[in-house]
Amino acid sequence: MVVKPAEGAHGRRITLPVVGALSLPEPRHLAFYAVLVSLGVLEIVEWPVVGVIAIGHALASQRRFVILQEAGEAAESA
Repeated sequence: MVVKPAEGAHGRRITLPVVGALSLPEPRHLAFYAVLVSLGVLEIVEWPVVGVIAIGHALASQRRFVILQEAGEAAESA
């Protein structure tokens, strides 16, 4: 398996043989998701809550769509 990292305009991109090109979030977002998943694994937070928070965070970090960003910020604050 060959993984080719490349810097793009929207962060780091990797190319996987079967899947294709994927763009990774910024390192601080990856750390947030890692902590969120570990809270779910340790059963500190239930998985539906982890999913809602992750989706809200992903929507809030979208800079292209203002309406989605506002909806994500509302979901994060809930």
